[in-house]
Amino acid sequence: MHSVITGFLPIWVVTALGWIAGRYRVLGDEAQTVLGRFAFTFAMPSLLFLTMSRSHIGALATAGVGVFALSLVAVFAAGLALARWVFRHRQADQSIAAMCGSYVNSANLGIPVAVHVLHDTTFIISAALFQMLFITPLILVLIDLDTHRGPGARWGRMLQLPFRNPVIAASAASLAVAAAGWHLPAEATSPLQLLGGAAVPSALFALGISLNTRTRPSPAARTERRLLVALKIAAQPLLAYLLARYAFSLHGHALFAVVLCSGLPTAQNAFIFASEYRLDTELPRDTVLLTTLLSMLSLSLIAYLLG
Repeated sequence: MHSVITGFLPIWVVTALGWIAGRYRVLGDEAQTVLGRFAFTFAMPSLLFLTMSRSHIGALATAGVGVFALSLVAVFAAGLALARWVFRHRQADQSIAAMCGSYVNSANLGIPVAVHVLHDTTFIISAALFQMLFITPLILVLIDLDTHRGPGARWGRMLQLPFRNPVIAASAASLAVAAAGWHLPAEATSPLQLLGGAAVPSALFALGISLNTRTRPSPAARTERRLLVALKIAAQPLLAYLLARYAFSLHGHALFAVVLCSGLPTAQNAFIFASEYRLDTELPRDTVLLTTLLSMLSLSLIAYLLG
């Protein structure tokens, strides 16, 4: 339990500081919007570029990453179906809801948990690479096509997306650098490291500020939150276990790594994406907080049973 709490503590502290700053208006009335936009436009793309450009795409070709990918995609599809057919959201909000139920906090929480619990970051880095390379662009394309509708503009906007969206642009550029095997000089990467280091704090601080405007959700909204939390905390790691154990015959440390990483809580990126596109931010905010809180118990249980 202590090893799991070690990974969570910085998240709670920074989020609490954001709440305090919002409560007493330390940074002004526009702080949440400005911090969220800074994270989306500059900090997250910088972190994404540095991470992916230094990665090896071949690291994805393992059974463990295959299990992680299958369980994530299956739960993502379930979240989309619930958001569309049960809660009747528009496409952009469907994508955010599906992200809330499946997209794991692989960076600022996944890596500390991997260090303290798995004593190895190899798998979580590969899992993060899969999310950034495939799931993030999918989510942003679905959101963008819905929020910028127009006659005959769908394919044109898809082609323009890498030039308009900094997260997609960073993904494309980093993939090109990694595929070419280039090693960028320190003069080029140092500014990106400074900006990338601000990605997590700025996102968490904006999340904390938003807690000051929280309202009581309707009964239907509470039901949706419970379902998404259940998908993320229970269904996804359980599905990963079943696939890993019985379909891919994984065992020992490999099985433990897949299930533990699949059980990580929702990433705060869901809140930042919703904020940037002016969608409903209450659902991702509440889901991030609830899954982060409950996953301290669920991850400890996974570590006890499989570790």
